[in-house]
Amino acid sequence: MIGKNKPVQSDDAKVPLDYHWHLAQGDAEVDTTELEFALMRTFEGFGRWQSECLASVCDIAATGPENALLHIIRMNDRPKSIKDLARLTNRDDVPNIQYSLRKLIGAGLVERKGSGRSGVTYEVTVEGRRVTDDYGALRRRLLMAAIGNLPGFAERLAEATRTLNLLSGIYEEIARVAATHRRS
Repeated sequence: MIGKNKPVQSDDAKVPLDYHWHLAQGDAEVDTTELEFALMRTFEGFGRWQSECLASVCDIAATGPENALLHIIRMNDRPKSIKDLARLTNRDDVPNIQYSLRKLIGAGLVERKGSGRSGVTYEVTVEGRRVTDDYGALRRRLLMAAIGNLPGFAERLAEATRTLNLLSGIYEEIARVAATHRRS
């Protein structure tokens, strides 16, 4: 952990680094803000990884969230409704989910089944299954190999997962509170 009470010396300039600013005035705020910035950078890096990994196994330019939808649709090899997809991804932007689904359908990776009355669901096509299998193989070869080379990292990942799940719930709750008390 970075010492926030004592100045940290940069290696080349010997200039103290100041972590206190409008979002981070005390140690707890500094820790929270540093985590939030790490989450933002991780999210963007993860999205680039997803896009590059998918582009390596098929000829589609997809965003990280579109790639995530593809794999979530494949998850447990059962069809998913838009409601399922929104819940599983913790998203409420249904029009954007619908746009991504149209893109995945157009690429031949996902198919739409059912109708408004019986319920519309989405599942991967044979090509979608091949692409997700190839993606999984490349992911194992690159990502899992890199993680496997870090001693004790599996335990750190498990703890990070628990922490992020808890933090997700906190952010959801405080978002509801903020929305409830928003000024007009």
